Amino acid sequence: MRAIVFLLVSCVWLLQTANASLFSSGAGQEDFLPVDQAFELHIEPQDDGGTLVRWDIAPGYYLYQERLSFGGLDPEQQPTLPPGEPYTDEFFGDSQIYRGSLEVLIPQTDAGAIELGWQGCADAGLCYPPQSRQVSLDGAGPGAPAEAVQADDEALVSGLQQQTLAVSLLIFFGLGLLLAFAPCSLPMLPILAGIVVGSGATPRRGFALAIAYVVSMALVYAALGVVAALLGANLQGVLMQPWLIASFAGLFILLSLPMFGFFELQLPAGLRDRLENAGRKRKGGSLTGASVLGVLSGLLVGPCMTAPLAAALLYIAQSGNAVHGGLVLFVLGLGIGTPLVLLVTLGNRFLPKPGAWMDRVKVSFGFLFLIAALYVLRPLLSDALWVGLWGALLVVVASGLLQLARQQQKHQALSKAVASLAGIWGVAMLLGAAGGAHDPFRPLAVFTGGVATVQAGEVKDGYVGFSEPAVLDSELAAAKAAGQWVLVDYYADWCVSCKVMEKEVFGNAEVQAALENVRILRPDVTVTNAASRELLSRYKVMGPPTLLWIGPDGVERRSQRITGEVDAKQFLSNWNTTMERG
Repeated sequence: MRAIVFLLVSCVWLLQTANASLFSSGAGQEDFLPVDQAFELHIEPQDDGGTLVRWDIAPGYYLYQERLSFGGLDPEQQPTLPPGEPYTDEFFGDSQIYRGSLEVLIPQTDAGAIELGWQGCADAGLCYPPQSRQVSLDGAGPGAPAEAVQADDEALVSGLQQQTLAVSLLIFFGLGLLLAFAPCSLPMLPILAGIVVGSGATPRRGFALAIAYVVSMALVYAALGVVAALLGANLQGVLMQPWLIASFAGLFILLSLPMFGFFELQLPAGLRDRLENAGRKRKGGSLTGASVLGVLSGLLVGPCMTAPLAAALLYIAQSGNAVHGGLVLFVLGLGIGTPLVLLVTLGNRFLPKPGAWMDRVKVSFGFLFLIAALYVLRPLLSDALWVGLWGALLVVVASGLLQLARQQQKHQALSKAVASLAGIWGVAMLLGAAGGAHDPFRPLAVFTGGVATVQAGEVKDGYVGFSEPAVLDSELAAAKAAGQWVLVDYYADWCVSCKVMEKEVFGNAEVQAALENVRILRPDVTVTNAASRELLSRYKVMGPPTLLWIGPDGVERRSQRITGEVDAKQFLSNWNTTMERG
């Protein structure tokens, strides 16, 4: 337990040190003006029927030229913006900004109202969320702020900026509870279960082991998130190095072998004797071991890119408040781990007394460790190899179930039936993998429909893939000149959710029909380098999968940004809403 306390204190000290260095000038979050005071909006009707829109910008604040939008006006009616001041920052790169005041004349138009959009920042380090407001052009004034039209990550960033720390922590703990059931978080279950149940710990000891695991995982995840946000790095890209993934997958495989009785993991005799003497009165596994595996889990099988994670990283990057952001990430990690703790501790209470069944449970956890290894390796595997490895695992499971059926008196028929189904499906997956199958639920489809069937779930040609920022610039300029909508789909080879969406969303016939006249750009950020960092920072993207809608006017519809994995139905709903808002 002392190791956990030391790790906690060290991380808090590190976050405080980072925060102090970033705010050495003494500026704090409470010193920033409310957004309506920092950028005061005025609407002034003109004698010629036009409308003058004026922002009075407070000293120390500025507006971005490229974030100004005038929804409801046709492309030819868009107002001419005055030249701005050249500026370079970490949020938008090279930009044009306005200080002091900005006046924009909207010529006379038939539109009764428009939706103004703008975004600004403070020199002290805070970048406000994008703002929007419905404006009447008949002289009725600026009106009320537009109804909350923010993407999920934007709304969460606004909450972090406006709510107290206690409320923010409560919200993100709840979000963590929801993320615990996401597919990318499930591999943590066999690891934690193997520690608690597999060690034969008492309920009290099991609870301590689970807490050690979850706290260590949350601390590492928070620290990595803070460092990545402050440095502008792609958190996923940093961790998804092939050698690192393969090493940890190998570790999970190694941990599974003792469960099958191949050998016992033992320390050198001298060290083992000392540890046994020191902990002779304790039952169950080691708190240090649980903490170490929690660290490994935080490194590899933490939550994938989601709106809550993107919001926390975005908040840290914009405000520089490492302590606040780090605490939010830590509590998010605790929320993710809480259902796992309850499952392996409360669930352990309902297990029967120790006996021969413990060996069968031990073998079950061995298979769970192998499943965790497969999940970890997924970014490195081709679709066919992924299907083949699952097939091989099912065949081995079937063999184990048949052996179990011979040893037990009860439920022999059920065990044999399950073993037969697992074995048949495993063999089908192996055969399908040999033919290039990519869908584990339809492993033999490659042999039934020819080439057309094989490609039914694949993305058709029609997108532009690139890894250089210059290509993004040229494609966006061409789309704007053609008055064309653009979908920017951030992608990486190690992004499992990207591959899922590639088949289930972009391979969907309805989606393909809806995007027929849309220019699809796919920035590839697989490799973490200067080019990928610039591609991500261009629109403040925290990692893939992230999808952006760029209108014919060249402005992103920020409220419609998609962060994380969605299905075809959600994607089409998002696109239809984007078109309605224009």
